[in-house]
Amino acid sequence: METNLVNLIEHYSDEGKCRKYLEALKWQDGVKCPRCSSTKISYIVKRHQYDCDECRYQFTVTAGSIFHDSHLPLWKWFLAIYLMTESKKGISANQLKRSLAISYKTAWYLCHRIRKAIEETKDKPMLDGTVEVDEMYVGGKYDRRRKRGPWEKQPVIGLLQRDGSFEAKKIRTASKKILTDVVKKRVATSATVMTDELAAYKSVAKTHKHKTVNHRAEEWVHGDVHTNGIESAWSLFKRSIVGSYHNISVKHMDAYLDEFEWRFNNRDNEYLFRDTLIRLLNAPKVEFKKLTA
Repeated sequence: METNLVNLIEHYSDEGKCRKYLEALKWQDGVKCPRCSSTKISYIVKRHQYDCDECRYQFTVTAGSIFHDSHLPLWKWFLAIYLMTESKKGISANQLKRSLAISYKTAWYLCHRIRKAIEETKDKPMLDGTVEVDEMYVGGKYDRRRKRGPWEKQPVIGLLQRDGSFEAKKIRTASKKILTDVVKKRVATSATVMTDELAAYKSVAKTHKHKTVNHRAEEWVHGDVHTNGIESAWSLFKRSIVGSYHNISVKHMDAYLDEFEWRFNNRDNEYLFRDTLIRLLNAPKVEFKKLTA
């Protein structure tokens, strides 16, 4: 079934329907106890809970997941997930607050729990083939009469494997050591790395095949050498800041980058809503005090 807003409202308009869908995603081979993995399970109809006949643990499909202990109805969770993943430029907590008729605190917490669930795993495969690398600066003001300082802009680095995945992270500064270290850690030595003319990238040639384009000389494409792919990704991320979020804190920068990364890499995935739900079911709960510490 195609997932769009109309179908979502038609098929998942109440708690029961949402719960059944989550159960189908989590327990494809039958209900299992999350504590002892037993399949000998009883159902408590009045409480909508399962009871393990082996260890007597009582649980629901949301136990131990991002949904755990949430007082927000599941159908509102479903709408929030859909709006965050299907909106090309994302959606702000303020807009979600208005759309779902909830408080700003609830909307903010909801957004960050979803971002935490879709956070990419740390053991991602190395990027290979042709990889475009580019850094950019987010937020703050820039005065051309003086240097850009860390108090003005937050540097981030992005890597895009052509016909592959995109990834990004914030960095302390766009120095030669930091930029080349990121390339060494995330790009296979057999890959060809393409960057602009920034001097900090020159050392990449010591470990990888390195090709550059000179943007200062208005050289954008030289044969198959260009960074247009990563530039397009950054352009979309910048539009999400200007058009949706307006302001992003440095503390949560990686969370917003993870959300954009997930959405960008799944832009052609027709099962994006389902795959995001699976992520939320398998992700541990996140406490509000941890996010705001």
